Amino acid sequence: MAQLFYKYGAMNSGKSIEILKVAHNYEEQNKPVLLFTSAIDNRDEVGFVSSRIGLRRQAIPIFPDTNLFEIVKNHTPRLYCVLVDECQFLSEDSIKQLVRIVDELDIPVMAFGLKNDFQNQLFEGSRLLLIYADKIEEMKTICWFCARKATMNLRVENGKPVYTGEQIQIGGNESYYPVCRKCHTNPPL
Repeated sequence: MAQLFYKYGAMNSGKSIEILKVAHNYEEQNKPVLLFTSAIDNRDEVGFVSSRIGLRRQAIPIFPDTNLFEIVKNHTPRLYCVLVDECQFLSEDSIKQLVRIVDELDIPVMAFGLKNDFQNQLFEGSRLLLIYADKIEEMKTICWFCARKATMNLRVENGKPVYTGEQIQIGGNESYYPVCRKCHTNPPL
């Protein structure tokens, strides 16, 4: 029986490298997979899953009108797994299509992304995955400033912490640091 997996973590916790590793492991055994990623994430290029350590791979970009269910249903040969990066940016409709892929097509789905934004609010996709996922796993990393576990993302601009603004601002190490709760509240900048 297929399941919906949600693997979340702060920035720099290895989510993208993990999705690339999972895809490689399936395909090395001649088991086809499909990779998807949010079209919002354009840090490298739209339609690519990219890791900070330099690995990257093309993926199907998810736009608001992308029908994930139909793409997977009509794929030949039958898929062994569906992998989704940057799932925090997905809409309710996209998340419900992932649920249908699991429940109606009996294909496992592994979704990777952030849980909370820089203000510690849940992203829409993350909130829905916390509700619908069969298995939830935290991917861990350490705080940018201390040795504690990072559970939050600190937005920075010109070396200063930012606590207000739009929820979505695409960026990497130049814009966000993975931090613990203490350093989020009082960063040593």
